[in-house]
Amino acid sequence: MGRLQDKVVLVTGSASGIGAACVERFASEGATVVGCDVNAPNDERGAPATELAAFAQLDVRDETAIRELIATIVHRYGRIDSLLNSAGTAGGGPVHMVDVSEWDRVLSINLTGTFLPCKHTIAAMLDQEPIDGERGSIVNIASVEGLEGTAGGSAYNASKGAVAIFTKNMALDYGPRGIRVNAICPGFIDTPMLRGVFGEGMEAVRADIIHEHALRRLGRASEIAAAAQFLLSSDASFVSGVALPVDGGYTAGRDHQITELMGLS
Repeated sequence: MGRLQDKVVLVTGSASGIGAACVERFASEGATVVGCDVNAPNDERGAPATELAAFAQLDVRDETAIRELIATIVHRYGRIDSLLNSAGTAGGGPVHMVDVSEWDRVLSINLTGTFLPCKHTIAAMLDQEPIDGERGSIVNIASVEGLEGTAGGSAYNASKGAVAIFTKNMALDYGPRGIRVNAICPGFIDTPMLRGVFGEGMEAVRADIIHEHALRRLGRASEIAAAAQFLLSSDASFVSGVALPVDGGYTAGRDHQITELMGLS
């Protein structure tokens, strides 16, 4: 029996990257997985995401669409046990060069697009009976760039830092009602979004960022999905309000080429 057996889980941003990996992982653990994304539901290999029980093509900033999707899930399956917020976008630059429309776009997708699914999922969870003392569990995908600064990060870092503290606030508000809320702060993960950021001319930056991970590699989407599965499951029944780095040692500190000098690299 899987660790998410018979749980009903909504995954936003389910069409690619971390979201698609979470769909695959949760389904393999016995969950009924509903996905939503602004794009069609394909995994990174270009094959149909057959692990999905249902899919809605929508923008996570559309409150009406989100509210109706969650109402449909509760009507069809009787409850919603878990939410994984993975929908997001990149964007930033030096503040004096960031247009307000770009700032608003990044904040609206990454922050408002986390707030709205949380708002309507929590409302549904509050109305359902607890199972083993728990009404539900939520995991938000933040970022290591929400824990520390990155040159040029501006809008993206601001949005992900907000997601991390927003997560802690919800954990405090709803813990007494049996709802756990946690965040994962991935390091740099090999996804289509990251490949778009590290395009032509960014090879040296990419190599430097890889070096700053203690494990000397980019992360895999499946590794974030494994952490999300743990946080959503009863294995993490006493874990709430955490912003968990899953980052290959990126936030452990800085190397400054010392491991090479010590013959450890």
